[in-house]
Amino acid sequence: MDRTTENKIVLITQKTRLEQLIYRYNTESQAEFYIEHHGGDFSDYKSEHETYYKAVRTAVSFLETYARLQIVDREQISNYLFGAEDLVIAVGRDGLVANVLKYLTTQRLIGVNPDPQRWDGVLLPFSAADLPKIVPETFGGKRRVKSITLALAELNDGQTLCGVNDLFIGQKTHVSARYEICHNGKKEAQSSSGIIFSTGLGSTGWLKSIIAGAAGIDRYCGINTIPVLPRHLDWDSDCLYFTVREPFPSRSTGADIVFGRIEKNQPMIVKSFMPENGVIFSDGIESDFLQFNSGSVASVGIADKKGNLIV
Repeated sequence: MDRTTENKIVLITQKTRLEQLIYRYNTESQAEFYIEHHGGDFSDYKSEHETYYKAVRTAVSFLETYARLQIVDREQISNYLFGAEDLVIAVGRDGLVANVLKYLTTQRLIGVNPDPQRWDGVLLPFSAADLPKIVPETFGGKRRVKSITLALAELNDGQTLCGVNDLFIGQKTHVSARYEICHNGKKEAQSSSGIIFSTGLGSTGWLKSIIAGAAGIDRYCGINTIPVLPRHLDWDSDCLYFTVREPFPSRSTGADIVFGRIEKNQPMIVKSFMPENGVIFSDGIESDFLQFNSGSVASVGIADKKGNLIV
């Protein structure tokens, strides 16, 4: 096959809700029976599936004639070895882009929105039909690259995990997490529902919802103590914000270090007091985690590497 370039493109796809249902119930007809039996609209699942794969086929029809193409499912990316010069294209929801970015180093990433009527696509500025224009411009250095700051958790045993939107430290169950937190020279033993560390990109997600909830309680009580974030945090801001969820003050635990900013080269240290089920995961992907049990110490700060998103 004659190609325009011998550069490699890695196309990242993800399973649709319909595929997940079929995997769970073995056949499409059984999945349909389950959804309809519980009052759902199975046609919505089918429509989403068809729209998604129409976008994938549109992308593949161009990409396989333009460059060497490798198609990789989302579930495989944690073990996939990307080449330093690979161009990566993610077709899916915003969460797919975030999940892919944390496994990249120097590679550039293009986010493709397969269904603009369904997904907001903050990280998905392009459609599959845009690729014949965007891909050559990217290889030719004519597209702007937006830098994305990543959070990094490093354990004392050498394991690491990056987060594009956020990192979570706590229990994998709903019981309280026990740990010691050290920030700006102050230490405190805590019992809480966990700690969330948010990047500039993630500050409009999980962190925003926590602050909104706290503000509602604040208004109800007629006081005004809720911290206000900068109106706009750039995606490449070299800082993280942390918040402790539901800290419980007691004789042995405090609730003073519950919100703050982590600057570059000034990581927060968290020491686990959890004998089991302690975890660190990123971007809402609970299946991709580091164990964080007694004896584990995490340093949480800003990753040296940046994400490179084509815009």
